[in-house]
Amino acid sequence: MTVSMTHTVGSDGAKNGSDVVLDVRNLKVYYATPTGNVRAVDDVSFQVYDSEIVGLVGESGCGKTTTAMAILRLVQPPGRITGGQILLDGIDLATIQGADLRDVRWNKMALIPQGAMNSLNPVMRIHKQIADAIQTHEGRKPAKELKERIINLLATVGLPSRVYSMYPHELSGGMKQRACIAMAIALHPAIVIADEPTSALDVVVQRVVGETLLDVKERLGVSMIVIGHDMGLMAQLVDRLAVMYAGRMVEISPVETVFDEPLHPYTQLLIESIPSIKERKPLKLTEGLTHDLRNPPPGCIFQLRCPHVTDICREVNPPMRELRTRHFVACHLYE
Repeated sequence: MTVSMTHTVGSDGAKNGSDVVLDVRNLKVYYATPTGNVRAVDDVSFQVYDSEIVGLVGESGCGKTTTAMAILRLVQPPGRITGGQILLDGIDLATIQGADLRDVRWNKMALIPQGAMNSLNPVMRIHKQIADAIQTHEGRKPAKELKERIINLLATVGLPSRVYSMYPHELSGGMKQRACIAMAIALHPAIVIADEPTSALDVVVQRVVGETLLDVKERLGVSMIVIGHDMGLMAQLVDRLAVMYAGRMVEISPVETVFDEPLHPYTQLLIESIPSIKERKPLKLTEGLTHDLRNPPPGCIFQLRCPHVTDICREVNPPMRELRTRHFVACHLYE
């Protein structure tokens, strides 16, 4: 993606200082199998601050979406949260159940799903689907008030008022995705999780959706987690980047810092894989295979594919350490 989108961040990587909206601590999500637990998310910790966008990146199977589903409490059996805390507005989402959990969803946290095509009900008009979300949590509303509110929501995400009465099949892919964004922000949640919101869209529509997310953040002050593979998109969209590999967090940094000087070898390889429009260069490949997630090796989880592996990497798991301001990395190279 080569378009330009701008956003404002402070020197610490968060827009408005240090107010923590979401605090994930030592989160573990395992999937039970007959031959042992698959450690999809293994001791992951990170924070999301007020009015910032955190990008969660890594190759397929690294645990990005599982982390998001755990925060939303949508992990399905045989998966389960086996440890850690997910703190949102003083509530530990890892422990609440039933009505308490339903009250938190959409009110305090919401999801922009990956496939807008499959997320909207094809036989319901757009306004009806948004109205259901609002009235389920807030009770019945006068028809005129509800219509005005929904039209304002659609305008917030750049959709014309005619979308109010349309069916999903009448919308383009980008319009469907923006309708999903409107649904997610209908109750002004503190945090919105976008699961690869541009993955099925062409580059022009990617720009529109990306700018919509930035505009929503600026207008409403909502915090976001954006999950994706596209490092070029992340460079233009997020405030901080969190890099996952094989179920663990390996680097967290303000986006400008991590692209100027990535510290973890895996992050370096991810950034080197971005195609350049200025020069021809051979495609950079990460050789080797990820270890068996049921039986991680002692030491660093990236040791089997790391070009800089040493003896200590095979013996001791590196802790996440802050090497620069708000730039954390789990790597023995910097000890």
